[in-house]
Amino acid sequence: MILILLTLLAGGFIGWSIGANDAANCVGVGIGSRKMTLKQATVLICVFSFLGAIMLGHRVIKTVGKGIVPLDKIDPNFAMAIALAACFGAGLWVLSATYFKLPVSTSHSTVGAVAGAGLALGTVIVWRKLFDIFICWLLTPIGAALLAFLLYHPIRRLFYVLVPRRLSEPLLTVLIFGGSIYLAFTWGANDVANVTGVIVGSGTINLTTAMIIGAIAIIIGITTWGKRVIETVGFNITNLVPLAAVVVNLASALNIHIYTMMGIPVSTSHSVVGAIFGVGLVRGVKAIQKQVVRDIILAWTLTPFAAGFLSFLIIKCLMFMKIV
Repeated sequence: MILILLTLLAGGFIGWSIGANDAANCVGVGIGSRKMTLKQATVLICVFSFLGAIMLGHRVIKTVGKGIVPLDKIDPNFAMAIALAACFGAGLWVLSATYFKLPVSTSHSTVGAVAGAGLALGTVIVWRKLFDIFICWLLTPIGAALLAFLLYHPIRRLFYVLVPRRLSEPLLTVLIFGGSIYLAFTWGANDVANVTGVIVGSGTINLTTAMIIGAIAIIIGITTWGKRVIETVGFNITNLVPLAAVVVNLASALNIHIYTMMGIPVSTSHSVVGAIFGVGLVRGVKAIQKQVVRDIILAWTLTPFAAGFLSFLIIKCLMFMKIV
């Protein structure tokens, strides 16, 4: 009973930390374009990330819950211990990154943490699935950057040719809000698995309850600490004009939507930052704040290993205390 309670609390903790870090991915560029206020952004992301989690979240939950370590096929106590360690280890790393205003991958954190906990207990790890996820991790920012780079000029030409000048500003605002809604929806669909995937896989709660709990935990994180990373995504990588923000949102959301339909947990942070980088390249490399990008890439590289190491240590502590 104690292990179940601790596991549910750990799930709530990682949900809160994910909301605090990843809220910036959906609304940072909208706020950076000065077309959206922080209050508007908070309401938007809470509503549409919740809808995404409820409507499509089941696809990625199955991969995180059973695809990396087959939790449904190992000892129930071991499965619950892995869920506890993975949630708590990943949550600690994401919380640390949020403190330093760095947009890291919660997907990378969770996957690394599950693998680390599995290694600590000596359970079966599906290395082939981990390899497939790793390849998608590499492709996520590259694909988003490429999409943004290719879409920017056609969308810009169409916009200024077809839209009368008096309607350009109102339409830009509508497009930014629409893109942020789409991105929030796909983010909720993909990232709710990072909150509850391992808990569902361990058999602690059912899929529907997990999606609701995960979505609520994410919303609490958004509303309490989400603005820290928003500053980095919205203002510190490159200055975004409103039309560039539209392209970033569209490229990022399309990228994440594809992976979600495939059931693959990828990084919304990687997708958004990659798209911002792609738009920055259109304007020239000098427009990009290289030091900020360097710090973000370093945090990305460390993420799965740091989260995996933390969950490994947590499992060893549980074993030392004879809880597992």
